[in-house]
Amino acid sequence: MSLLTAATVLTGCSSTLDDVKITMATGSEGGVYYRLGNGLADIWSGRLGIVRPQVVATAGSKDNVTRLVNNQAQVGFSQADALEEVEGSSRLRALARMHDDYLQVIVRADLPVKKLSELSGLRVSVGGQESGVEIIANRMLDSLHVTPQRLNLDLEKSAQWMTEGKLDAFFWSGGLPTTRITQLTKELGVRMLDLRDELGPFRGQYPVYGSATLPASTYNLQSGPVITLVVRNFLLVTESMPDDVAEALVRQLFEGQPELVKAHSAARTIEQRSAIETSPVPLHNGAMRYYRDAKV
Repeated sequence: MSLLTAATVLTGCSSTLDDVKITMATGSEGGVYYRLGNGLADIWSGRLGIVRPQVVATAGSKDNVTRLVNNQAQVGFSQADALEEVEGSSRLRALARMHDDYLQVIVRADLPVKKLSELSGLRVSVGGQESGVEIIANRMLDSLHVTPQRLNLDLEKSAQWMTEGKLDAFFWSGGLPTTRITQLTKELGVRMLDLRDELGPFRGQYPVYGSATLPASTYNLQSGPVITLVVRNFLLVTESMPDDVAEALVRQLFEGQPELVKAHSAARTIEQRSAIETSPVPLHNGAMRYYRDAKV
């Protein structure tokens, strides 16, 4: 089904919430974006009385930004780095900084792989085409001169192929915990790579990324916690969205946050003070109006 026929593009001439229809670009059905997108769709339709937004499963961040730029979606999630990859993304605006994504490099536990450099020659998925995962994975592998057999598989297929013995490792970037990764750790012995030795040089080249500890308890990892890369997530809209619509959406994001946490626990980390930290993406004027009213 065409996204353009599924939703009416929001235009700058609208001044009320009447007849607002939204298509939201999210990500893999097994990922956090998709869960949060459905949570927001329920909140916005229930609290604002609008038609429930159409939540579209996509390849991920780069795909989402492309859809927004091409007016095939009006709201979308994206990692900060994906905005550097799509021409025209400077026209987008942010409603909020959301949760941070954690890079998760997952290998079969029966392989003697402990470092990223040891992936050379192995069958490794770098994420689906047009995904944020693909951006990070390719940047990291190229920067560190690691040369695996690269495959473009989405999260579900990566987990499936690993279970079937057709894949040695895969990259995933998502909020914690990611449901499909939780399922995989229960079905199959896996290990997550600690990237502390690689992060210094890599972050020097790409300052958009940060680092953090992924707790072992997140996935009941027998190998213990790992140091990994993190990247900020934004909730983005098109610049043509009317100010009152943008203000209403971001207001209900926060007023409905307890409901959003039920959709996925990553929503607990969304805070008003950090939500305005969307550089290099400007806040939408309507979102800015909400934050000023909330005295952030």
